[in-house]
Amino acid sequence: MGGITSAELNFLVFRYLQESGFVHAAFTLGYEAGIHKGGIDGNVVPPGALITIVQKGLQYIELEANTDENDEEVEKDFALLEPLEIITKDVEELQQIVKKRKRERLQIDLEKDKGKETECIEEHEQHPGGEREREHHDKEKEQEREKDKTERDKAQEKEKEREKQHTERTDKLKHEEDSLASGGPTPMDVSTGHEIFSTDVTVLEGHSSEVFACAWSPAGSLLASGSGDSTARIWTIPDGPCGSIQSSPTSVHVLKHFKGRTNEKSKDVTTLDWNGEGTLLATGSYDGQARIWSRDGELKQTLFKHKGPIFSLKWNKKGDFLLSGSVDKTAIVWDTKTWECKQQFEFHSAPTLDVDWRNNTSFATCSTDNMIYVCKIGDARPVKSFSGHQSEVNAIKWDPTGCLLASCSDDWTAKIWSLKQDKCVYDFKEHTKEIYTIRWSPTGPGTNNPNQQLLLASASFDSSIKLWEVEHGRLLYSLAGHRQPVYSVAFSPDGEYLASGSLDQSLHIWSVKEGRILKTYRGSGGIFEVCWNKEGSKIAACFSNNTVCVMDFRM
Repeated sequence: MGGITSAELNFLVFRYLQESGFVHAAFTLGYEAGIHKGGIDGNVVPPGALITIVQKGLQYIELEANTDENDEEVEKDFALLEPLEIITKDVEELQQIVKKRKRERLQIDLEKDKGKETECIEEHEQHPGGEREREHHDKEKEQEREKDKTERDKAQEKEKEREKQHTERTDKLKHEEDSLASGGPTPMDVSTGHEIFSTDVTVLEGHSSEVFACAWSPAGSLLASGSGDSTARIWTIPDGPCGSIQSSPTSVHVLKHFKGRTNEKSKDVTTLDWNGEGTLLATGSYDGQARIWSRDGELKQTLFKHKGPIFSLKWNKKGDFLLSGSVDKTAIVWDTKTWECKQQFEFHSAPTLDVDWRNNTSFATCSTDNMIYVCKIGDARPVKSFSGHQSEVNAIKWDPTGCLLASCSDDWTAKIWSLKQDKCVYDFKEHTKEIYTIRWSPTGPGTNNPNQQLLLASASFDSSIKLWEVEHGRLLYSLAGHRQPVYSVAFSPDGEYLASGSLDQSLHIWSVKEGRILKTYRGSGGIFEVCWNKEGSKIAACFSNNTVCVMDFRM
């Protein structure tokens, strides 16, 4: 029998829990921490660690079932549920079980108190002056009974109030689900649009694990993909229409990140980026190494210096520097002429999650330490420090002109910053869960689409995408077409369309002008990234079922 990797086991457990109804952030974020943010010491989270994540998630659900937002103090002993019940029932059913068992426990306690009371009376009757003591005792017990009755009445009232609030919350959630179509300030159509059928999609097969990243070359019809199978691939996509009846790609180059048949240490590919000319591809891996490949799949250079997984890699526009950010808390600028470390920036106190160039010599970094730093090659200290997020900052992106920096965080907010001030210019708080990624539109002054307004898109674990109009800092649309966390969004090159991919296995293409879905493709796995080719005529998406899909876009 063939074995399965820890990553495959992790994903099987993760998908089993999701399909069983467990969509709590405790599971999603736990899995994300292992799969996409490097795990422990550069390795994918092993099965034992994933079990710990699951246990913590189950404990959270049990605690959630045993308390609510009005409790002043969380009961320490909340083990009122059996493991099988936690696995097989949802939170509402668990809450009812806990309430029932609490009432049973209360009844048992009352019966015990009554028994103690009888024993106490009998004991007093055996002593001299028992009548007087009995009267005194009866008076005390009567007062205690009145006190118990008052407390029970209060408990019953509190229980009724909890049930009322639970009903109100349930009704509110149902109302919110029913009114998703009006999720933003502007009414919008959340119909799924025209279906893109599988016969019109080219499915690229070959990876043996989840595909985390994909990127079109800025020159030619090459598509790169990076996977948990410790390989990246460069696919040649034919110019003709996509579809299952078409011939397979003319060629594919497999970029192996290990030597030999087996992989002793995880080298899963976490990130990749083409240089501006499309002649070189950079890949980042869990093993902490950056690798440079030719468009023909030849390994040109391996860059050693990071001591932890690389989460982000970006070429500058000129192509003379490559920037990498790592879990080792640092960012490194590599000189692409000599492939030596030009400068290592050690400002963060926790893993660096994302990096982005502002121009050819300055850039920004963000981290799980909640901080954002703007750095410049040659400077020993940050040019600017931005603090304001209350949790880890997942992504940062400079606008097309390099004037504004957008950030998003697990604190449910997206913010826009300017080098001209310390506090954020705008603080967007309309999301209700963690925001995973952000993207600027390729529009506004200084772009190829100067007559269109500049927009920012944010994608969240709350299953929504929000479009922000940046000039006045207002919400333009709340796009509510997905049913699970949205991991990726991408604007078309002309800025008129937005593609989004979610764990709900759906890829939506939205009209930016109208805020509605135009086309939908339903795959058979969660989508980690979507991207457009430079002409805006094809869209690629990478999936958790080990495939990459390419489809045509025509309106």
